[in-house]
Amino acid sequence: MAGGAAEQRRLAAVVEGWLGRPVLVVGDAMLDEWRFAESDRLCREAPAPVLTLRRRISAAGGAANTAVNVAALGGRAVLVAPVGADVAGDELHDCLDRAGVWDRTVNQPGRPTPVKRRMLAGNQILLREDSGDADDALDDDGVTRLLVALDCATEELRAAGGEPPTLVVCDYGLGALPAAVRAWLVTHRERYATVALDAHDLADWRGLAPTVVTPSFAEATRLLARAAGARPAPGAGLHLDHPAGDPADGPSELTVGVSPGGGPHQDAHRSTATNPTGGATGPTGSTSGAAGSTGGSGGGAAGGAAGLAGLGATGEPTAGEGRVAMTGDGLTVTGTGVTVNATAGEGVDRAVLAESRLAELRAHTGADVVAVTLDTDGAVVGGADGEPRRSHSTPVPASHAVGAGDAYLAAMTLALAADAPLPTAAQLAQLAATITVSDTGTCVCRREDLLVALDAPVDGAGHRALVDTGELAAIVAEHRRAGRAIVFTNGCFDVLHRGHVRYLEQARALGDLLVVAVNSDGSVRRLKGPDRPVNPVEDRVALLAALACVDHVVVFEEDSPAGLIETVRPDVYVKGGDYPPEMVPEAPLVRRLGGQVRTLGYVPDRSTSAIIDRIRAHGQEPQEDPSLTSKPS
Repeated sequence: MAGGAAEQRRLAAVVEGWLGRPVLVVGDAMLDEWRFAESDRLCREAPAPVLTLRRRISAAGGAANTAVNVAALGGRAVLVAPVGADVAGDELHDCLDRAGVWDRTVNQPGRPTPVKRRMLAGNQILLREDSGDADDALDDDGVTRLLVALDCATEELRAAGGEPPTLVVCDYGLGALPAAVRAWLVTHRERYATVALDAHDLADWRGLAPTVVTPSFAEATRLLARAAGARPAPGAGLHLDHPAGDPADGPSELTVGVSPGGGPHQDAHRSTATNPTGGATGPTGSTSGAAGSTGGSGGGAAGGAAGLAGLGATGEPTAGEGRVAMTGDGLTVTGTGVTVNATAGEGVDRAVLAESRLAELRAHTGADVVAVTLDTDGAVVGGADGEPRRSHSTPVPASHAVGAGDAYLAAMTLALAADAPLPTAAQLAQLAATITVSDTGTCVCRREDLLVALDAPVDGAGHRALVDTGELAAIVAEHRRAGRAIVFTNGCFDVLHRGHVRYLEQARALGDLLVVAVNSDGSVRRLKGPDRPVNPVEDRVALLAALACVDHVVVFEEDSPAGLIETVRPDVYVKGGDYPPEMVPEAPLVRRLGGQVRTLGYVPDRSTSAIIDRIRAHGQEPQEDPSLTSKPS
């Protein structure tokens, strides 16, 4: 027992040690949309359920969710990615703001933001609609602006942290990382201390020399099969053939089955497999994922790659694999890019096969560390010492595991960047992925949750100052159970000044916990005009979070804080001004929820508008020529 406690303290020390570490995330950012509905009857037109939408949630996905996980785990995350100038792009910006990610995305008019829309009833995913694909290529101007953003963000992080930043590349084949961007990253590899790569097609990244790569079993299979030139004999019932240059699709839950003409249709028993370390998979041919035969027996690279390939055809498909048709029995799927026998080779241990090929995967990727994720079977990790490490996961419903691979990647990267030993990094990555899968939605692991899982002490100050709405609700409930009084206020806080500080100190004195809600950049523009805010939301919340009197900061997109007030149910709601509390628009809502309203006066001549006016007036004054000014004696 004592040894276990010491191990947990050692792991917790690593989590504490990566706090504030600068991380640049680049790649395919997307929006995850979850639509929760109820259904109690079938429609008359077809045997389909009639759905009544009850709630809708938007979350960052892909590279954006990796950045959100880095920030939630305590790192300083910056995201560089192309984002469409559309409604989905606006929602994605809001998700990044709320999570405290430095948003350095590049707007791409005419190129839609990739979106994955899921419709659920009873927490069961009924369908998913994807938009955005590799055909939406960046134009030359878009590539140029993306490269400028990469260069500026790299220098920004280096200046803020005083050391080379960490780089995370998330390449899901949706066009955010064309050849010119890949070449730039390879050329400038020395500007980054630690580099993590998560790519559907690892062959596209030769020369990057990453610190760590995190392929799924299917992605590792694909790389080895291409490297070995493995082609199974006709009629073998196993086929893994990805034409050169065939772009990969984004994350998907497609599973492929028996090859046409490769034998009679097999009865693939459908079961739900989840992937706490690499996203969710769909119906599979066995309880641990569809499996094929072990392939070539002649030894050597080709035979071995075919053997590993025989187990890897479930999971993330390429674009070719996306062109599928159901077979007559309705239980198996055929595809043009990859086809396997869904029942052959059942019982073969994928972990054993992955362990046997770690050295080859390291050689083909140039990575120091390879972590092959095995969905329900956990992960296999290998480094330069040649000693494989195995971690395990607990199966959960597929809707719980979406984005868990992003949490795995974020924790693995932060741990390695903090110079943690590989076994420690592997443990923390698996733990981060596992503790995120408790509910339906896109997975995000918080630093506090990781510390709690390690039995590390987390006091009130252990909570991050910057939180999202869901985190805030849990934190407030915890303090309310302890009998503490919650004080809530909101505003733009565009240029933080003495008046703000005095106002917030007075507000904090009215209770035990002060929560400050900050308008997002879009909300400030609507309220104050197109030339505001002067400072972006990440700067505004960083300054507020640094004040000793402020316990928590949350960003909201709406023009009114009414939704947050209902969530927090403050004991005291504070507004600035000399008018009576009855004139505060939110007063009726606060009182209905059982709280009181207080107004606090401002420091005279210390308003944001007055400061901005003085700066502008000073800028318009004629400047005196220094050469005509006599120097003091």
